[in-house]
Amino acid sequence: APAAVLLDLMMPEIDGVDVLKELQRRHPALPVIILTAVNEVSRAVEVTKLGAYDYLVKPIDQERLKTTLNRAVSHGNLSDEVVRLKTELGDRYDIKNIVGSSAAMRHVYSQIEKVLSSDITIFISGESGTGKELAAKAIHYGSLRSDEPFIDVNCAAIPEGLQESELFGHEKGAFTGALATHPGKFEQAAGGTIFLDEVGETEPGMQVRLLRVLQDGEIRPLGSSETRKVDVRVIAASNRDVRQAGEEGRFREDVYYRLRVVEVQIPPL
Repeated sequence: APAAVLLDLMMPEIDGVDVLKELQRRHPALPVIILTAVNEVSRAVEVTKLGAYDYLVKPIDQERLKTTLNRAVSHGNLSDEVVRLKTELGDRYDIKNIVGSSAAMRHVYSQIEKVLSSDITIFISGESGTGKELAAKAIHYGSLRSDEPFIDVNCAAIPEGLQESELFGHEKGAFTGALATHPGKFEQAAGGTIFLDEVGETEPGMQVRLLRVLQDGEIRPLGSSETRKVDVRVIAASNRDVRQAGEEGRFREDVYYRLRVVEVQIPPL
């Protein structure tokens, strides 16, 4: 495949727009630079919406053409690298690469395979070091969200006073030191998956806000009076008995039951 394409809009036998559409169908990441003798804003908008990388009007300035071509080739190379890395990640975290062939692990594989095509919330339980994060990544990279972000959050590593800001973000001036608006982990995971490791370590106030996400798909950044919709799949995990913590009043039971719509239990090593 070429690194970039220079495409004239006005050609005999076929219209450049039709060629652009076919190029986009066959090679979605291929940068296409449109050349035309007609300087029409509506035409430029049309081809840009169709995915053209740039739009140059004749007579073409050679220096601008060189610059545009160099940028287009760099853009194409970057797109190819992104595709390669995503493929590599998908292969690395494929379910078949999770170590273990016992009956208990085969049951884990079966559980994971059943949830790959859905957006259902997953709770992964198991001892430390048994592969809960690996299972979460296998679910994400095997799902329809695999091209979107996978955001890994270790809840136990976030100081209690910063949990709300870290997960849901904050507005400028929300607290001393908040010099700029900061998107939280949920917004960073938009379209993809957020993995809440050691979710049992979240503070009670944090659990109330987490319940809103699980119920309504909404967050409210610290210092904001407005809620925001987020499209995120939630996978949570804990090496502690969260159910017992709920019975003891240390973890909200409604949050626990929202998290464990499906539970995947990783057997001990």
